[in-house]
Amino acid sequence: MKALVLEAPGEPFAIRTVADPVPGPGEAVVRVIACGAGLTIQHVRAGRIKVDYPRIIGHEITGVVEALGAGVTGLGIGDPVTAYFYLTCGRCRWCRTGRETLCENFGGYVGRVCDGGYAELMKLPAENFIKIPEGLDWRSHPAEVGVICDAIATPVKVIRHAGVTGWDTVAVIGAGGGLGIHMVMLAKWAHARVIAVDIAADKFDTCRKAGADEVVNPAEVDMTEALRELTHGKGVDVVIDFVSKSETLNPGFKALGRGGRLVTLGGAGDAITATPRELLNNEAVVMGSRYATRQEVVDSLELVARGDVWPLVTEVKPMEGAEELHQRVEKGEVIGRVAIAIG
Repeated sequence: MKALVLEAPGEPFAIRTVADPVPGPGEAVVRVIACGAGLTIQHVRAGRIKVDYPRIIGHEITGVVEALGAGVTGLGIGDPVTAYFYLTCGRCRWCRTGRETLCENFGGYVGRVCDGGYAELMKLPAENFIKIPEGLDWRSHPAEVGVICDAIATPVKVIRHAGVTGWDTVAVIGAGGGLGIHMVMLAKWAHARVIAVDIAADKFDTCRKAGADEVVNPAEVDMTEALRELTHGKGVDVVIDFVSKSETLNPGFKALGRGGRLVTLGGAGDAITATPRELLNNEAVVMGSRYATRQEVVDSLELVARGDVWPLVTEVKPMEGAEELHQRVEKGEVIGRVAIAIG
């Protein structure tokens, strides 16, 4: 099969012919049609996240089941599927209670500890493939359907985790990014008032089209003051931070109103400065949110299938264009999500 292979940290993709994967017991092989190219996998491409090389990255796929290993049930040859990003045990307390993002025996990420979707064929444990519902036209829109498992599912998890309602004002920091723009979309779907926060002013029109009621550029104004001004001094109910550095987390926390929730989705390692008195007096909540559960991926597919939201994919390149596309992802030059056409 043909594949985009990373052979060393920070090296360009190499288009190689590699052996076709063969499914073992409990595994399935899928023919990949398209695979999303987000910042999560660009961290691997850039060498910021170490993996064993050579490695094929990517997980946001639309594909069709090609072969099944012994003992696989629930999937059939020809089924259209997407992939679940986390490799979890399915046995621990957290997996059994529907919170597998906290798996005690977490096995790692698809496209990091095992090869992913930047190849014509992709092998995973069968339970990591999720069927695409009949209401989704995956043949006509393979890139859009492929990114649902991440770009839509991650915000769906945040909506539930942070308890976002139609009475809330929600500020999305990093709103112009591939996840941020979909968070704006889902917060508006939840009937919240949405404030998009980003330093890329050229993305504000897209944020407004996605559902933002207001926009704030921290490069031009004090973010905390601007958010408090837009809420008449009360503060926002939910701050969702996709940047998660000290210069966003701390102003974001200061912008919270009574009962406010700060959600961080980044791993920069910077500290949040919050005193016990601030937490106590405002009953403020600081929380992390990791990816999504399998059920949230299923729910996200259904949400798109019934027409409530639609993923924003602005560019699709062939495998030969992957390097150029990833360079633009690295520079923050893309709007929404982008993808690679594989098959």
